[in-house]
Formats: sequence, C-alpha cells, structure tokens
Amino acid sequence: MNITVKFFARYREALGVDSLKVEGDFATVEDVRALLAQRDGAEVLSEQNLMCARNEDLCQLDEPLVDGDEVAFFPTVTGG
Repeated sequence: MNITVKFFARYREALGVDSLKVEGDFATVEDVRALLAQRDGAEVLSEQNLMCARNEDLCQLDEPLVDGDEVAFFPTVTGG
C-alpha cells in the first residue's frame, strides 16, 4: 500500500519535510503514525493532541486506509 503523508506547522519543522511517501501494510491512520513516530526527530507525532486528516477530511487515528490515500498530521490550534 502506498500512502502520501503531509506534515503541517511545527510537525513539518520538526521533521524537516512537507510530505513523504510510505509503503507498507497499513490498516489505519494510526499504523502510519506509529511507523513514522519511530523515526529520529519524529517524536512530535506521539503527542496526545495530534490531529489528522485522510484525503483532506478530518478523521480519527482509527480511520481505515486504502492504497493511494493521503494522510495529513498537524498540531491542534488554540486561540484566544
């Protein structure tokens, strides 16, 4: 399965890339996050308040994936 992963805000800064492609046997967005969180500098993907999207729609980490999906990770936004 081929998945395109995009990173935004400080996640992009921490990882040093806007996007990347990953291959593997991914059932859910969580599977992708868990794989990427093991990489050097990717500890930010282990945050509790992580937000994600599948094909530009907000989702939960248990969202199922199919080949060719796009997954995005970004931190929560707070305002005042």
